[in-house]
Amino acid sequence: MVNYLKFFLILFWSIIRIDAHGQQEDIRIIFRADDIGSSHTANLACIDAYKNGVARSVEIMVPCPWFPEAVKMLKEVPGYDVGIHLTMTSEWENIKWGPVTNAPSLTDEDGYFFPTYWPNDRFPPERTFTGNDWNILEVEQELRAQIEMAMKHLPGRISHMGIHMGGTSADPRIAELHERLGKEYGLVTSLEPYNVKYFNGFKGARLGEEMITNLVQALEEVGPGNYLFIDHPGYDTKEMQAIGHDGYYDVAANRDGVTKAWTDPRVMEVIERRGIQLISYADLIK
Repeated sequence: MVNYLKFFLILFWSIIRIDAHGQQEDIRIIFRADDIGSSHTANLACIDAYKNGVARSVEIMVPCPWFPEAVKMLKEVPGYDVGIHLTMTSEWENIKWGPVTNAPSLTDEDGYFFPTYWPNDRFPPERTFTGNDWNILEVEQELRAQIEMAMKHLPGRISHMGIHMGGTSADPRIAELHERLGKEYGLVTSLEPYNVKYFNGFKGARLGEEMITNLVQALEEVGPGNYLFIDHPGYDTKEMQAIGHDGYYDVAANRDGVTKAWTDPRVMEVIERRGIQLISYADLIK
């Protein structure tokens, strides 16, 4: 009798969640944690955001120094959906990384990736990716190597990929290559076909309690649909306090705020009460 009652309750809720136009009224949000592999602190926080919070997808940076540890940690949480955060820039002042292949046109004189794709007030053209004579063949070689390394170490786990710091907009050839490699390796490169909207969860807040307050409010207000919220979990540790660049030296405090907001009981309460579904890229694809 209990099983029959449970069945009819599930059926009832499924029916009333259909509106007059036959559209699902579900709220589904992908909370994607970026930059696992970039630091030990980022690794710990990205896992925390999954185990104790809202994150259901994570993107890993293959060329970074803490990639091996990130792989080990991800193997311990097999339900965590993984994407590849393809990397061709190295933005921080006190820590650098470079290509996993021989790709001299993608690096500075020290062998590191350039800090950014485009010139700006801090970086003249010669210190940027687009300001140098980069080779599309070396780009393809490097991106392939990163994809294959991630798939080698996390077989059967990779569902999607993107390029760190908006690399697909650096040049149409890179955008085309990104899409082509996604099709070749069976990885999603865009959520546009799935009618996904961006979820502005923090509403401009960057630090502390305001991030939690704004996220709770955003979750209270969000309507039916599929949403994506991308951010970078971290902690306010000595390691992360040493990470930064001109214009962004409060990295540790900002990313600590992300982790605290994504794991806060008040946030989890709204999600449960409103029936918001925490989904991953893999769930959406299915």
